[in-house]
Amino acid sequence: MVYRFLHTADIHLDSPLRTLALRNLELSEMIGLATRRSFVRIIDLCLEEQVNALVVAGDLYDGEQTSMKTARFLAEQLGRLQQADIRTFIIRGNHDALSKITAELVMPETVKVFGAVAEVVAVDRDPGHFPVAIHGMSFAKPHAPESLLRNYALPVPDAVNIGIMHTSLGGSTGHDLYAPCSVPDLRQTGFRYWALGHIHKRSAIEDTSSAIVMPGIPQGRDINEDGSKSVSLVTVRDDRSIVVEERHTAVAQFERLVIDVSGAVDWRDLVLKANGKLKDLSSTKSAEHLVARVELKGSSEFAWLIRRDADLLRTELETHASDIRNVWIEKLVTSPVAPRREEARSGALEELASIVDTEIRGSISYLEEVRSIADEMRSQLPPELRDMFGKDEASFETLLSQFAKDGASQVLARLRGGEGA
Repeated sequence: MVYRFLHTADIHLDSPLRTLALRNLELSEMIGLATRRSFVRIIDLCLEEQVNALVVAGDLYDGEQTSMKTARFLAEQLGRLQQADIRTFIIRGNHDALSKITAELVMPETVKVFGAVAEVVAVDRDPGHFPVAIHGMSFAKPHAPESLLRNYALPVPDAVNIGIMHTSLGGSTGHDLYAPCSVPDLRQTGFRYWALGHIHKRSAIEDTSSAIVMPGIPQGRDINEDGSKSVSLVTVRDDRSIVVEERHTAVAQFERLVIDVSGAVDWRDLVLKANGKLKDLSSTKSAEHLVARVELKGSSEFAWLIRRDADLLRTELETHASDIRNVWIEKLVTSPVAPRREEARSGALEELASIVDTEIRGSISYLEEVRSIADEMRSQLPPELRDMFGKDEASFETLLSQFAKDGASQVLARLRGGEGA
């Protein structure tokens, strides 16, 4: 008899919005509830597929959660699985270790939460069915700088051994190093399937001996988690071979849309081109909603107009997006669109542009003013959002330099707009 389970991780329930670009209240509400709605979809999928278990490889929560509403929601959803006699196996990741409600929440009886000491659970199976052993270990503290692999027990003889681990593997861009290990290390354990968590981008490494799967985050939370998001539906066949199927679970899908404005002949042509690209992108989404960051690139003789009237262009795109249905504009980026240096253009404005480029933008007083404004804005943000201005001094300085460059470009674009009026 086959054994089937759904593997997910990094749900980050009720994660706070991490971008100021979501100023649209309706959009903000939709994104704010997206992690919950995605989790409901995961539970629905478990019921529809009649799986034997749900496996959660860490980070149900998003850090120092204090709201018991999140805990009650989780207990209610896992209770739906209990009613269907579907077991749940959970390990705690680095974010769960920070949560104040993790230890207080009373889970349904069918839920097994692994502790800080590695354990093995023998799954109840009918006589004649191959045995299944689930191995797991939770983070006791928010940081795990060393591999946890040596703590796991040896594989149970004659059983299909499934390991659950929260790990950064060998490291990944944008992720801190947690419980590092390697794919060869995991293969040497003899486990048939490794259910991993922590890295938010999906990856699956399969061969005849094992499957090592990082399902990724099931619901992106901002533009840095763009693309389709999913979970893994795993089937262990009677011959103990494994089939891993990707199932999409995101309610909202973030995507970056880059549009080359070089070929646009006028404003109307630009709007039509952008709207067409937006419609094409919407047709490829796997989620119910598309949240797009639109970036305009290339050189155009009316680039200054794009900079000056970016707010009008965004309104045009938002109007078209609402006509498409379930398409949202998260942000419009026009800074890469550089005005074309025209030979005929000269005089005071070009002299001013040269002064801005060579003297003002790099001046200490100008940068100090930009830094002062950025510091004031950062101080008004809640702690969990302050990393938007950089996680360290170097990244903060890089961001300030970009702010200074963009600000100067915007001023010049508006001046050129006045010149052409």
